[in-house]
Amino acid sequence: MDLKETGSWAPFLSCETEQPYWPDLCRRVEAAYETAAVYPPREDLFAAFRLTPPEQVRVVILGQDPYHEPGQAMGLSFSVPEGTALPKSLRNIYQELSADLEQAPPESGNLTAWARQGVFLLNSVLTVEAHRAGSHRSFGWEKFTDAVISATNALPQPIAFLLWGNYAIRKAALIDTAAPRLVLTSVHPSPLSAYRGFFGSRPFSKINEFLLEQGQAPVNW
Repeated sequence: MDLKETGSWAPFLSCETEQPYWPDLCRRVEAAYETAAVYPPREDLFAAFRLTPPEQVRVVILGQDPYHEPGQAMGLSFSVPEGTALPKSLRNIYQELSADLEQAPPESGNLTAWARQGVFLLNSVLTVEAHRAGSHRSFGWEKFTDAVISATNALPQPIAFLLWGNYAIRKAALIDTAAPRLVLTSVHPSPLSAYRGFFGSRPFSKINEFLLEQGQAPVNW
């Protein structure tokens, strides 16, 4: 892997290539793509970085690892390509969005439009083997994406962080809440937990209120 694939994020992350975990992570990721079906497609591995450069980040939505079934993962957390059936978690996200903003839910699960507005759709683990959820969590991706979160937190602009579920909430320790930051947490939008506090949490209106307070344009969700 080459950090140039992350576009203008590369200078912010260049020190990671000097860390002990980096060569092994690169070797394991490239070997996985060569020997098995791995998602997202190799060309989309750093799609979130290319679509949302650091100077444009206004919101971070942190996922765990990519969807592991064919035709779903596209390098953006929670997003699926146009025409793909909505995964259950994304369906619940849209249900809360619709209730929160009193608008019809989007028909497409492609969240590229969010990414282009500064919503950084980052997974903690960037790859997964087909049909094997969590299969690449031992690769070292979390060390890299923890560094990404820390680099994001160091940016000067106001940023809202949306942390859903215990896995994401643990990353709050990397965020300096004294800066112009908003950190929103709740249970995960998964059908297993959404009714225990995700529904009714109103994250989308809270983020837009925060952005307006900071003199920023709201996100067109």
